[in-house]
Amino acid sequence: MRERACAYPDVDAGTACTQSSFKVRKKAFFFVGEQGGRFKAMFKLDASRDQAFARAAEAPDDTQIGSGVWVTARFSADKPLPKRVWTKWLDESYALTASPKKKPAAKKKTTAKKKTAAKKKTAAKKKTAAKKKATR
Repeated sequence: MRERACAYPDVDAGTACTQSSFKVRKKAFFFVGEQGGRFKAMFKLDASRDQAFARAAEAPDDTQIGSGVWVTARFSADKPLPKRVWTKWLDESYALTASPKKKPAAKKKTTAKKKTAAKKKTAAKKKTAAKKKATR
């Protein structure tokens, strides 16, 4: 799991408490480490949350769903988390964290439109004032 997490572009690996942490653009997307004689892995999930809920219903000691986007999976060498599950979850967790939320250009366009409207308003006021002055 650690090797795969490090293989994504722009990943910084570190430690948070006693777990390995993995971040992209200073945002965490994966934690893994030993806890209580087992391993604990935390993923950010969106599309796979239904799958995680199903796993939690089957084995509540092995999978917990957080109130936000985080899902915790606990496993051991004797009872590992299936590779197809953790690779899917890890890919999704990275993708959710690495993708940009909003494009800054959209905000700039809105600001530019507001500035243009304000300039037009100011110009209209100046014309009105000039007309009033000319008619006096």
